[in-house]
Amino acid sequence: MSDFPTKARVVVIGGGVVGASSLYHLAKKGWTDCVLLEKNELTAGSTWHAAGNVPTFSNSWAIMNMQRYSTELYSRLGEEVDYPMNYHVSGSIRLAHSKERMQEFEHAMAMGRYQGIPMEMWTPEEAKERYPFLETHDLEGVLYDPTDGDIDPAQLTQALAKGARDMGQKIIRFCPANGVTQHDDGTWTVHTDKGDIDCDYVVNAAGYYAQRVGEWFKPFGGRTVPAMVMSHQYLLTDEVPEVEEWSKANGGKKLPLLRDVDVSYYLRQEKNGFNLGPYEPNCKGHWMTEDDPMPEDFSFQLWNDDLDRIEDIVTDAMERVPLMATSGVGRVINGPIPYAPDGLPLIGPMPGVKNAFEAHTFTFGIAQGGGAGKVLAEWIVDGATEWDMWAVDPRRYTDYTDQDYCNRKGMEVYGNEYAMHFPHHEWPAARDKKLSPVHEKVKALGGVMGAYNGWERANWFAKPGDDISLEATHTWGRSGPWEQRIKEECEAVKDHCGVLDLPGFSRFMVKGDGAAEALRGLATGGLPKVGRMNLIYVSDDRGRILTEMSCIRLGEDEFMMITAATAQWHDRDILMNVMPSTVSVEDVTTTRDTLIVTGPKSREILSGMTDADLTLGWLTHQSATVAGQPVHLIRVSFAGELGWEVHALNEHMPAIYDAIIDAGAKPFGMYALNSLRIEKGYRAWKGDLSTDYSLLEGGLERFVKLDKPQDFPGKAAILNEKQQGVKKSFVTLTVDAGDCDAPYMSCIWQNGEIVGETTSGAWGYRVGKSIALGMIKAELANPGTELEVEIYGQKCRAVVQQDQPLWDPENERLRA
Repeated sequence: MSDFPTKARVVVIGGGVVGASSLYHLAKKGWTDCVLLEKNELTAGSTWHAAGNVPTFSNSWAIMNMQRYSTELYSRLGEEVDYPMNYHVSGSIRLAHSKERMQEFEHAMAMGRYQGIPMEMWTPEEAKERYPFLETHDLEGVLYDPTDGDIDPAQLTQALAKGARDMGQKIIRFCPANGVTQHDDGTWTVHTDKGDIDCDYVVNAAGYYAQRVGEWFKPFGGRTVPAMVMSHQYLLTDEVPEVEEWSKANGGKKLPLLRDVDVSYYLRQEKNGFNLGPYEPNCKGHWMTEDDPMPEDFSFQLWNDDLDRIEDIVTDAMERVPLMATSGVGRVINGPIPYAPDGLPLIGPMPGVKNAFEAHTFTFGIAQGGGAGKVLAEWIVDGATEWDMWAVDPRRYTDYTDQDYCNRKGMEVYGNEYAMHFPHHEWPAARDKKLSPVHEKVKALGGVMGAYNGWERANWFAKPGDDISLEATHTWGRSGPWEQRIKEECEAVKDHCGVLDLPGFSRFMVKGDGAAEALRGLATGGLPKVGRMNLIYVSDDRGRILTEMSCIRLGEDEFMMITAATAQWHDRDILMNVMPSTVSVEDVTTTRDTLIVTGPKSREILSGMTDADLTLGWLTHQSATVAGQPVHLIRVSFAGELGWEVHALNEHMPAIYDAIIDAGAKPFGMYALNSLRIEKGYRAWKGDLSTDYSLLEGGLERFVKLDKPQDFPGKAAILNEKQQGVKKSFVTLTVDAGDCDAPYMSCIWQNGEIVGETTSGAWGYRVGKSIALGMIKAELANPGTELEVEIYGQKCRAVVQQDQPLWDPENERLRA
C-alpha cells in the first residue's frame, strides 16, 4: 500500500465507537498524526448490534460526567462533522417500586442537578399522563431524565470517524494488528498484515478482543486483561398502531424510554413498535470454557435466540405496558458484550506498561463512547483527565482478577445490572481470592468480611444471633445488625484497646543510590529523618491530589512506602516512573500482614510481649519482636488513639495476633475504622483525596514545601493557586442527619444554591454525631456557617466546624 503509514504518534487498535471516539478526540486536542487499525469494517464488534441507548443516569460521579458529555457531544456532532445521524432525545422514566429505590433516585438526581442535568421526580400519576400505556398502580415514584435517548451506533461511529479523518487522522480497515514490540526508549512498533507502524503510544480499544490483544503487552510488563463476555439479548416487536397514533398526535415525538430497574429491563419505542432489553438473573456467558473457545473473528455475527432465559421478564414487561402484548416479536438480537468484574470499562494507563493505554470492555459503549474518547485523549496528551476517573482506571484491578474471578463477577454484575449498591452490602461472587494469614481466626471471632483489592478484611464482628444475611444489608441507613457492634468496637478503641487485621496494605521497598533525591523530586513536601515517618503527597502537574503515601525511612537511601490497598498498581507505576536505574522498587505487599493495635491500653497490652521501646514518640518506627516474632513497629494510628501498626511476615502473624487477642484487645473492623478516622478528619484516598481537588483545596498546605529546590510535579500550579486563592475549601461538617449518613457526592446547599459536595460521611460514635467531610465554596468555609446536606432527597442542617479534628483536637491521646 503506497499510502500505508509507517509512523504515527498514536496507534488505536479497534474500530468500534470507542476507538473512533478516541481517534476523534486525539485530533480535537491537536494530535492529528494518529492511526486507527480495524481488522474488519468499522463497528464489526459489539458496536454494530448495540441497542444504542444513551442515558446519563449513574450512581458514579465519574461515569455520570462521562455519559453527560456523550449526550452533549452527540447533540452537536452531526452538524459539526457534516454527517447526519438518527439521535432521538426522547427522555426516559425509571420506575421505583420501593422507598429504597426512591432514595437511590433522589441521590442520582441531586448529582445530575449538580452536573446541570435537569432530572425530575414524578408521581406515578404524572408518569401516566406522559406515558399513557403504562400501568402505575404498584409504583412509589418515577425518575425522569429529559436528556436520555437513543442513537444509531453505526452512524455515530461513522460520524466520529469522518470527523477524525477530516482533521488528518488515518483509519485503516481490514488490517488486523498481530503484535507489538516496545523499544528501549519506550516507543512502539505495531505489527500488521500490511506492514509495521512505529509510534509513541498504543491504545488497546479492541472491545471483546481486548484480552487477546492485551497478551501482546505481557513481555513489556503487562498482565491478563480482566474481562469476560456476556450474551445479551434484546427483542424488537412488530409495529403497534397505538404507538404510531400517539407519536403523530405528539408532533412525531417518541415515548420516553422506560426502565423498570426493579424487574431489570429497558423498554423503548423503536419506530412504531418496541425494543425490550432484559438483564436476566439466569444469564449466560460465552467463550468461558475449552469447549466454547473465542473464535478468531466474530465480526457482524450473532448467536441463536434463547428466549426461554428472558421469558419471565418479557411477561412482566407486557403487564407493565399491556400494549406490548398486542404485537408479535419481529426480531431477536443476541450478541456479545464484554464485561469487567465491576461492569465499568477500562480506560487509562495500561498497568505496568509505559506509553500504552486501554479503552475497552464497555458494557454501555454507546452511552459512554463520547466521554471515553475525551478522557483517553486527555490521559495521553495531557497526562491527566479533567475529572477524576479512578472508577474506570485499569489499575483499580490487580493480580486477584484471574479468569474465574472475571467470569463469576461478570455474571453477577450482568444479573444485577440495575441493582442498588447499598453501603453495607458486599457482593458474594468470587470471594476469598486473597486471605490474611489470620483469616480463619478473624472469621472465628465473628468477622463479617468485605473485599478490598481482593483481600478479605472484617467489616464488623457479629455476635451469635446477629443477622448477617445479605437481605439485612438492603438499606441506605446506618441502622442494621452491625450498628450496635460498630459502636461497641469504637468504644473499645476509645476506652481500652482494639486490634484490626489489615491485610493488603500496598508496600514498596525503595532503596539504592539516589532514592531520597528521587522522592524529594516527587513529593510536594519533605522526607522524614532516618527512624521517623511522615505522610507525603504527590501532585499532578495541575497541583491536584494524585496520591498519599506513608514514608518510613529506614536509611539514607532506603524507604518503605505504604499506600492504600486499592492504590497498589497505581502507586507502583508512580514510583517506578521516577526512580533512576540505581534504585530498586520491590512490591512486598503479599508477603506481609499488618495489625493496627490502638487505644489507651495498647501500650500496656504490647508491653508484656515485646522488647520494643514503647516510649518512642509518635511517627517513629523500630524493628523489634512481638510474641517472639520479628516485626516492624510503627507508632501511628489511623483511628486517632495511642497505637501502633505491627508489620510482620505472613508466617509470623498468627502467633502475634493470638497473643494480642489473648492479652485482651478487642477485634474491630473496617466500618469502625471509618467512623474513627472521620472524627479525626483523616482523608480517604479516592474519596476525600482525588484529582478533582488541588492540594490547597484539600487543606493539605502543610504538606507542601514551595521553598524546596526540587521542581516537583505541580509546583508551579500550586504556587499560582496560592497567589490567586482557592475556589473551594475542604471542611468538616456536623450534620443533623436522620437515619442515613451522607454518601459520597451528596450536594451541599445554601439558600437554594448548590455550594459544594460531600466526599465522605459516617456516624462518629465517640462524638455522637453524624459527620461529613466535603468541599464547599471557599468564602463559606468559616466555622459556624450553616449549610444543608442533601441525603437521599432530605436536606439536613449542617454546620462548618473548626479546621481541626472533632475528636481529640490537640492530638493528646495520639501522642500519649
